Amino acid sequence: MRRGLIGGGAVLLALGAGAVAWAWEAAIPPQPRPAADGFPPKLVAEGARLAAVGNCIACHTVPGGRSFAGGLALPTPFGTIHSTNITPDEDTGIGRWSEAAFTRAMRRGVDREGRHLYPAFPYDHYTRVSDADNRALYAYLMTRTPVRAEAPANDLPFPLNIRMAVAGWKLLYFREGAFTPDPAKPEVWNRGAYLAEGLGHCGACHSPRNALGAVDKDRAWAGGEAEGWTAYPINQDSPAPVPWTADSLAFYLRHGWHPAHGVSRGPMAEVTGNLAGLPDADVAAIAAYVADRMGTPTAERLRRGEDLQALVPRLSADAGTPPGASLPAADGLARPPAADTGRVGGDERGEAIYRTACATCHESGRPLPFGGLPFALSTAVNASTPQNIINVTLFGLPPGDGTVSAVMPAFGGALSDADMVALLRHLRGRFSEQPPWDGLERLVADTRSGAHHVAVRPADGIERAPRNVGAAD
Repeated sequence: MRRGLIGGGAVLLALGAGAVAWAWEAAIPPQPRPAADGFPPKLVAEGARLAAVGNCIACHTVPGGRSFAGGLALPTPFGTIHSTNITPDEDTGIGRWSEAAFTRAMRRGVDREGRHLYPAFPYDHYTRVSDADNRALYAYLMTRTPVRAEAPANDLPFPLNIRMAVAGWKLLYFREGAFTPDPAKPEVWNRGAYLAEGLGHCGACHSPRNALGAVDKDRAWAGGEAEGWTAYPINQDSPAPVPWTADSLAFYLRHGWHPAHGVSRGPMAEVTGNLAGLPDADVAAIAAYVADRMGTPTAERLRRGEDLQALVPRLSADAGTPPGASLPAADGLARPPAADTGRVGGDERGEAIYRTACATCHESGRPLPFGGLPFALSTAVNASTPQNIINVTLFGLPPGDGTVSAVMPAFGGALSDADMVALLRHLRGRFSEQPPWDGLERLVADTRSGAHHVAVRPADGIERAPRNVGAAD
């Protein structure tokens, strides 16, 4: 018996030693910081464009802080991770990293000292980036202004605070490998796939995740969550009332808005702000790939989208439809108002708030991006969750600094929770054929209080709401 226990213990020790040996990564020796003028300007410029695709500045910059100096708190279901300093500071940044060390971090999720990186850094997507593009990114970052800034310690429970544990996560969910073009697809599709699946890491936000925080690859691009916002499905399940096309996606990604889809907000405002500086060909390639992933809409859905756009002026003209009456018909699109589900005075309260707070802009006929999107075209009103329209109504769309941009006032200080619920029920019932949302009262209360944290950004991507409306200082 004792001999068996000793033998079993030896096996466990051997397995443990093997696991440690497998997970162990050697440090890459530090090097002096390379001279900024040693990198070709053309390579640095290409790196700047690639950094915009990757939205690197978003996670590695504290609002109001120095660019790429890190320290941004990234809340996760497992605790808080703080982004690192990726300026070329030699003591607190990546100034002593060689190109090989940088490429290993991107390709394998291991830092210069051999520590496994938490997958809040999306190396499961960045692993697809080519050596040439990693070289350009390295050149760009190494020519930024060095900033001495130590990132705060991560706040993670045991055993997640042990970096070696990340190796187990990688064993389950991470597959290293460069992007492989599909020879059956055209060049523009492959370019778009490379950018969207790699540096763009679209699926990191627009996909659901499992209990251990890994992207559910069986439901890739089926919708997810980012910084308190719903990242809508961008596959065949897109809730957009008007189907997206490659052309409309390209316009939206380039300009941050589209007349049939509205204005980008939340983290997506930052994405479109960064993509605005990309070559047209790259934006068009991303749009072509995403549109292909969405699939070809059915003839019925296309017809309904066209009819819905034609219906918008009639809905606006009919703003005075009394509660209980049907909306005007347009080729079978007529629908009765939502049933009275506990609203004060039936639909009267929500209707009254809509007329006084919303209709002035959303029925003005003023074109986007400075007019309000007709709610009949709103993805937020037609989505399975009301989170995004709650966010926009409470916090608004702040203006961009020094730019002409879309703007919407925040109504969190003017509308009570009961007002919000009445308004949202009215919008859902009047402008959508989808069933009523469940749990509106709880979602509104949690969002207002800060229990559900929301990052609010204008078109230029600078966070303007470090604390939520109504939250304590």
